[in-house]
Amino acid sequence: MHKQTYIRGMKDGIPVGLGYFVVSFTIGIAARKADLTPFQATVMSFTNNTSAGQFASFALIASGAPYLEMVISQAVINLRYCLMSCALSQKVDNRLPFYHRFLIAFGVTDEIFGLSVSWKGKLDPWYTYGIMSVAVPGWSLGTLAGVLSTGMLPQTFLNAMNMALYGMFIAIFMPAAREDKKLLPVIFLSMALSAVVQVLPLFDFISSGMKIIALTLVISLGAAILMPVPEEDL
Repeated sequence: MHKQTYIRGMKDGIPVGLGYFVVSFTIGIAARKADLTPFQATVMSFTNNTSAGQFASFALIASGAPYLEMVISQAVINLRYCLMSCALSQKVDNRLPFYHRFLIAFGVTDEIFGLSVSWKGKLDPWYTYGIMSVAVPGWSLGTLAGVLSTGMLPQTFLNAMNMALYGMFIAIFMPAAREDKKLLPVIFLSMALSAVVQVLPLFDFISSGMKIIALTLVISLGAAILMPVPEEDL
């Protein structure tokens, strides 16, 4: 049973892994500019699966910032993953051992969360492990390729590869929206509000990470009040 679930997770994670490989090219290039070796950049991507956090860390590394500042910046930038972990905690069985929760938490990214939270019924951790086994190596190997190819690829090509990230979001959420029509207005509202807070100068004083956290809380709370999901359907 676990083997079948794991294989299904791997299959569903293939688009994420391929997208990660492409997107993390730019991570590798930024790592090289921060004077990280290929080994250091690859290990960072394997243990810190977050583009925003890694880009911020490169700037701190280049400026010689102390370790404490790096820790605090990573905690603030990646705070949204705490919200995702709270949501996933409602999807797993209450009797699930701690080490499974720990391993799932390590692999919480936007895309892995999107697939995991769409699992029907209680989440089988082996499904998430299957996704992670494809997605995490894709992110790490893409970073390595980016470091090694620094200066070889034109900037226009690198900019085009960044669009793969948005393609991954569409591939993850739209199939679920076709099955549950309640998700469509939530998805489009999220997109619209995200565009508004990014464009309007009124919100310039808020960091991008805090904007994501605030929107997640507001939209999730509104959806939970207006379109509650019965506990037996979680």
